[in-house]
Parts: sequence; C-alpha cells; structure tokens
Amino acid sequence: MQRLRAVLSQWRSRYFPRKSLGQRGERAAAKYLRRKGYKIVAQANRLAPGELDLVAADGRTVVFVEVKTRRSDQYGNPAEAVDLRKQRRLTRLAVTYLKRHRLLEYPARFDVVAVTWPDDRRRPTIEHFENAFEAVGEGEFYS
Repeated sequence: MQRLRAVLSQWRSRYFPRKSLGQRGERAAAKYLRRKGYKIVAQANRLAPGELDLVAADGRTVVFVEVKTRRSDQYGNPAEAVDLRKQRRLTRLAVTYLKRHRLLEYPARFDVVAVTWPDDRRRPTIEHFENAFEAVGEGEFYS
C-alpha cells in the first residue's frame, strides 16, 4: 500500500505540479489587471536576455509589468526588489519585445505589481505601481 501511495504521489507531482508562489502571484496580478481593464498580451514571455512577467495593453500603451511576490512584507515591500539593475534588464527586454513585434511607434511604460501572499490567506494583497520607473540604459534611444 505504501508503494502505491508513493507511485501515485510521484505521478501526481509529475503531471500536476504545484504552482510556485511566483506563478501564483503572476496569475493573481494578471487577473487584477484584467479587472482594471488591461488586456494581457503575454505572460512569462521568454526572450534571449531574460523574461518579461506580463505584457499588457492599456488603451494604446504597451505596459511591461514586473510582478514581485512575497509571503510577507517583513523585509519591505516586494516592489522594492525592482532595483536599478533590474530596471536596466527590463528596459533591454522591453526594447527587444517592441522591436520583435514592430511596436516601436507605440507609447510604452513600466508598471510594478507587488503581491503579498501569506500562507494562511486565500487571497493576496496587491499593490499596483503605474509608471513605476522610466526606461534605463546607456547608448540606446532611451535615457
């Protein structure tokens, strides 16, 4: 009987993996943004230099959304993890995305969604920071 339980457990985890906290946070952020009227265009979009969490459309503006999820705010707001280094990386990713999809003529901005989701709560606390930072880089067409 114990062997059967082990096989079933292994099968379940292989075919129905649990969502990580980050994945759950991204899903919650996407749902939140949809309720605010955004159209989610891409989720977990992998590009050569990294990954964009969410790409959304807010009217005619392309919005690159970085989602930061934490179990608590013990070490500060999750949005504080989007430091200058991360902003540079996101800017490079955004330019790559805009070029690849021929969207350079559209306005774009960077939003950050902070998700705090303690283990003992069914729903997270979500904070949305619109236009959280300007494009950052060197030697490109942005400052």
